Amino acid sequence: MVNVLELAGVTKKFGDLAAVDDLSFAVREGEVFGFLGGNGAGKTTSIRMVLDILRPTAGTISVLGRAPGRENSRDIGFLPEERGLYRQMKVIDTITYFGRLKGMSASAARSHGRELLARFGLADNEKTAVDKLSKGMAQKVQLATALVNRPRLLILDEPFSGLDPVNQGLLEHEITRAAHDGATVIFSTHVMQHAERLCDRLLLIAKGAKRFEGSQDEARATLPARLSVVARSSPAALPGVAGATAVDAPVDGWQQWDVALDPGVDPGAVLERCTISGVALRRFEPRRATLHDVFIHLVGTDADAGSVAA
Repeated sequence: MVNVLELAGVTKKFGDLAAVDDLSFAVREGEVFGFLGGNGAGKTTSIRMVLDILRPTAGTISVLGRAPGRENSRDIGFLPEERGLYRQMKVIDTITYFGRLKGMSASAARSHGRELLARFGLADNEKTAVDKLSKGMAQKVQLATALVNRPRLLILDEPFSGLDPVNQGLLEHEITRAAHDGATVIFSTHVMQHAERLCDRLLLIAKGAKRFEGSQDEARATLPARLSVVARSSPAALPGVAGATAVDAPVDGWQQWDVALDPGVDPGAVLERCTISGVALRRFEPRRATLHDVFIHLVGTDADAGSVAA
């Protein structure tokens, strides 16, 4: 598959501080790519280098087969973490203006802007000044400015920050829609639930350095499997079991256990061993690791871990 974005050995220093440290990864055409890390992990700095707002201290970046620069703006949509709209400008004029900056004609930008406003439930507000909108409505307008040029590459920096649950749902829908229409979508977040619902692949960074790149299944495979078991006796002595912790008090002789398996052990092999060994079971349920579990496993007690939400 074609790589829409490639970073190779990218470092960005501010004085003695390496905000991004020898970072390499690639984003494939048509995928939804999660850029995950805690606050201060280097996500926004990396995005600003991709957009040519900052220049790397070392390393190379390729965006849509070219070096970062103004010529990429026609094909990129960007939603910044720090929202910024002209407060006195009317809504439709704002969207049209951003479309013009990306090489669209005024009529094409205005037409698609109106389509987006209708889709976002803001058709009646197209002539309203931005400073008269609620925060949620203004964020929808900001999203429309990122989508107006129908970008090949859509970059969203902490897009869910400050959104209520309804607008978070709308944004997730728009990410899915953009990908379905052929865009490659990159979004940074420190909230793992959004990534779990949306990402094809993901990058996990901490203190500016890559800790993982791959699919969600590959990420979860970095953790030993866990089980939730209700049994008459402890499964701790079974081959392949690293440990078993009682969850609560026994009820009629049945005890619930949180079971950790040795690395690489298949839960099915443990179930087979329970049958052979005569361990009476009422429940045997593999537990799927979350991306939050993976982050804590890979980052550990690094400072970034405390700013990541499950």
